[in-house]
Amino acid sequence: MKGDFIFTSESVTEGHPDKLCDQISDGLVDRFLQQDPFSQITAECAVATGILFIAARFASDAVVDIAGLARRIIIEAGYDHSGFDPNTCSVMTSLSALPAGDRFTRDEAEMDDDEMERMVVQNQATVFGFACTQTPGLMPLPIWLAHKIARRLATVRKEGQLPYLAPDGKTQVAVEYRDGRAARIHGITLVAAISGDAVPEQRQLERDLDDLVVRPAFAEEEVRPDDRTRLFINPGGPLMVGGPATHAGLTGRKNGIDTYGEYARQSDSALSGKDPTRIARSGTYAARHAAVNVVSAGLASECEVQLSYSIGLSRPVSLQVQTFGSGRIPDAEIAARLDRTFDFRLAGIIRDLRLRRLPALARDGFYRKLAAYGQVGRTDLDLPWEKPDRTAALRD
Repeated sequence: MKGDFIFTSESVTEGHPDKLCDQISDGLVDRFLQQDPFSQITAECAVATGILFIAARFASDAVVDIAGLARRIIIEAGYDHSGFDPNTCSVMTSLSALPAGDRFTRDEAEMDDDEMERMVVQNQATVFGFACTQTPGLMPLPIWLAHKIARRLATVRKEGQLPYLAPDGKTQVAVEYRDGRAARIHGITLVAAISGDAVPEQRQLERDLDDLVVRPAFAEEEVRPDDRTRLFINPGGPLMVGGPATHAGLTGRKNGIDTYGEYARQSDSALSGKDPTRIARSGTYAARHAAVNVVSAGLASECEVQLSYSIGLSRPVSLQVQTFGSGRIPDAEIAARLDRTFDFRLAGIIRDLRLRRLPALARDGFYRKLAAYGQVGRTDLDLPWEKPDRTAALRD
């Protein structure tokens, strides 16, 4: 992606209805895997005024209080009684048991090569991983900044600095590129839901959010707002209450926010609510891991890795690399080095990234933490797919 252009990405807080559904879905994945690391579980949620619907299919030895867990996550997202009451909302469930004999119950770390070949994918998927040198997290700058502002908005609310803020919020950052490089901030939009009796006037709201949210988010950034940057705060007027009382939510509806802010390609499959045997999720992490190592090895300043999987096969039928003219060696050679260095089979991904075991190491959940503010490019979490641990092999 070269030349002069403006690119915009958005993020939302954990109180946004779509992200509330993602957190509940991933909270269920965590709880099942914590009790039984060989659980198979898919969970999807929908939320609207006073109602939460959960559809889950699983094969597991775990025993999970699904409704109770969902209510706790709603509370921890910041909802009490205003707009969405976790204690009185209706929780409807549709639960289905998968055939127990279909799941793998052997640790991938103990499998020999033949066993790994027999662990085939059950769903077709084409997944993408991307990395670039625009930010310390090897992410595109627009989504990096949108996440920073969204997290700062949530922090200000949680710390009580602006008591009128509600959990729901959205941010958008437009970055102006010149000759393919981020040059300036074209515009920033921040939409914050408001609750309570003390509703601030628009000018006060703009001053508060600019001083406590926007400016601190850019404190350590090289590219910052300038005199020509447009700042829009609740441009459509006050968003009273927000959350499920205002707009419905659904699991998997924010794929761009979960990945690269649509600056790079992404799969159309949801990431949240799926156990590691679902290649749409594990393959996305593997592709990001590969792209991170290509860029960290200095082979390119921008890299996209594409993996295509077919049902009934253990490994991808296609591995493609694009460096958009930034590669030091041909893209085909980078792809060949990735194929030699990484095990892109389903069992190999689960083994190398420890995808079954990570929830048990985090008492408050692992996958649930990924459900807001991005599943890739997270410098606040110790994610195995963000580690540049294969760079030496790729340089050879």
